[in-house]
Amino acid sequence: MSMPPPTDEQTLELYKPTDEESERSRNIICTHPLVRQLRADSTFTESRPHLKIPKVIRERNLTAGTLLVQTKSLFHRFSGREGGKSIVSVFYLGSDLSGHQGIVHGGMLATLLDEGLARWLLPTLPNGVAVTANLNVDYRKPVPADQYVVLRARTTKVEGRKAWVEGHIESLPKNGEEAVVMVEAKLSY
Repeated sequence: MSMPPPTDEQTLELYKPTDEESERSRNIICTHPLVRQLRADSTFTESRPHLKIPKVIRERNLTAGTLLVQTKSLFHRFSGREGGKSIVSVFYLGSDLSGHQGIVHGGMLATLLDEGLARWLLPTLPNGVAVTANLNVDYRKPVPADQYVVLRARTTKVEGRKAWVEGHIESLPKNGEEAVVMVEAKLSY
């Protein structure tokens, strides 16, 4: 008999940092004003969705396994329904994700957008499966490695098995600065 996947709340308790760097990154994310603001907003739900994937599958999953472990990338996800559907994910992008030295590879950014937006859509689709039909990415600014970023997305339309989503990756603001949009995407599934 298989166990049901953990709840969103349980996924937060399942994550255990494996080293000082991971612990430091987790603390930075968890104490950031944006994360505290999202936690205080009852329309958002916090989770670590990759921990809902069974371990044997997660180990062979690109974004929930390989990239998370190899790059020490960390993320928190907040899902909400504010007059529609939206998502906010906070990530740490390590230096092992670089294409050019110190710059996150554009293919990695496209992968984060594709996976992040698809995972958000799954519950809204009739069979719970999303396969990318079209992905348009506009790179606005280089994304430096070893930094924290925010992925924001919203569903723009759902028709039966088809869905359309818009999203972007922006900097995680420091000291009252404004977020800077670095990559934008439109996807259809």
